[in-house]
Amino acid sequence: MATQAKAPRLSRDRQIASLRIREQLEADEDGRLAKHGTRSTSARRERPEAPDPVRLAFALDRDRVLHSKAFRRLKHKTQVFLAPVGDHYRTRLTHTLEVSQIGRSIARALRLNEDLVEAMALGHDIGHTPFGHIGEEVLAEFLPEGFRHNEQSVRTAEKLEKNGRGLNLADQTLDGILKHSAPTEGGVETAAWGEPDTPEGWTVRYADKIAYLHHDIDDAMRAGIVDEDDIPADVRAALGRDRAERLDTMIYDVVVTSYGKPAVAMSDDVLDATNALRRFMFDRVYLAGPAKTEDEKAKDLLRALLEHFERRPQDMPAEYKRIVEFDGAKRAAADYVSGMTDRYAFDTYTSIFIPRSWQLA
Repeated sequence: MATQAKAPRLSRDRQIASLRIREQLEADEDGRLAKHGTRSTSARRERPEAPDPVRLAFALDRDRVLHSKAFRRLKHKTQVFLAPVGDHYRTRLTHTLEVSQIGRSIARALRLNEDLVEAMALGHDIGHTPFGHIGEEVLAEFLPEGFRHNEQSVRTAEKLEKNGRGLNLADQTLDGILKHSAPTEGGVETAAWGEPDTPEGWTVRYADKIAYLHHDIDDAMRAGIVDEDDIPADVRAALGRDRAERLDTMIYDVVVTSYGKPAVAMSDDVLDATNALRRFMFDRVYLAGPAKTEDEKAKDLLRALLEHFERRPQDMPAEYKRIVEFDGAKRAAADYVSGMTDRYAFDTYTSIFIPRSWQLA
């Protein structure tokens, strides 16, 4: 019976392999990409595995991220506004999709590897905390070695997904995920975690900044925190009079500046204006203003959860109990809490710390 059950799959696999679809796609890709574009045949993985018969290596990475639990949780994680009332505010998931779209548009124009860009973009925030960057601050205080969401995204992909087996993504994909982030102090070009090894990695770095600057301005205007006239006049003069113009300016500038060159970059003038816009957003939206009024409550909630699970690791799911054995209760608690959605963190806090009403049966 066992032999009969395996026969149809074996026959199917042989049929697919005989079509040599992946090999044809690799040849097409090699002819289509720019000389400096990253070929799928160059993909390297920590655990070697047989190539997929149909999908190119970086397309396989994209699909693995897309089907991961960490990716699905992004739909209920804060981007900027904590628990906003309204369906049109961005979440961490919609941010990720916008990064992917912008990145793929740039990659296609520059004849870079779109699959690799999409894999990096979809995975770049899978390690982000609940409640946005304030969650990141709390985790950084809790762990002696600190915490950064880009590093946690790599840890999530390598060690936490699939019950500890990880996604076995290609080294190039992990490199782009790790190096997409820019520090608060510095510009969008500041490579605090090293420069990406591929032009696709640089593409995602710029796509991330272009995406969040524009959609966060849009959300801040919807919330009444800023309006168009608040944006510095020199920024508007350099980038455009409204969100759509500024978005086009940044994307087209990256394409024109980088076309035919191995490096992906912005022109000096647009980069200066983009960094000025980023400073404006930190001053008026990210680090101050009505969007931050509930921050301290969220921080207290996360601190309470972290301390609770460090003291009582037995209360965590089995997959995090295994982390205790190798990395200790503090690291396991950080992995568990950082992976929570906003509402799951609320619900977990309530179940642990808020008394339930008691009724007679």
